[in-house]
Amino acid sequence: MTYKLALTVLACLTLAACTLNSPLPAEPAPAPAPPPVVEVVTPPPPPPDEVGPLLSYHQSLRRMSQGELVKELSGLGLQQRSPRVAIQMGMALMLTRGSGDLARAQALLDSVATSADVEAAPFRPLAQLLSSNCAEARRLADHADRLAAQQKDSQRRIDQLSEMLEGLKTIERTLPARPATGPQVTK
Repeated sequence: MTYKLALTVLACLTLAACTLNSPLPAEPAPAPAPPPVVEVVTPPPPPPDEVGPLLSYHQSLRRMSQGELVKELSGLGLQQRSPRVAIQMGMALMLTRGSGDLARAQALLDSVATSADVEAAPFRPLAQLLSSNCAEARRLADHADRLAAQQKDSQRRIDQLSEMLEGLKTIERTLPARPATGPQVTK
């Protein structure tokens, strides 16, 4: 019996050794964590387009006659002052051909471009662009005036020289004819 007991102990030890070398049964994996709740944040609606309507307005101004532009300008003068109205007045003044209108337009546009008012913020880039166009147009107009003055001065000098030339021609025609002085032939 001791033999059976030894055999039983040996079988138990073998089973114990086998269980130590084999991996333990894996515990069930923990349940995956629920996905994080992503709060969908909708972006705020874009600010209203302030410049687009002004560009369309400028196109309509370009199709107007001078009389219509003056009428439009007087209507804008009756409205309450705002950056939008200042730009509209500047646009109209840029297209009228009165003296000093470009300077007035540039002053209005510069006031919007340099304004710290929150209401003027969407209009600043357009006001800067239009103001620089006014400055360039004024520079070109001054250059054209200088060229016209130079041309007028040149034409005056041409007229004076033409008069002098005609006077010299008249004097030459009134002079007696000169005798021909050639070599005399003797016979």
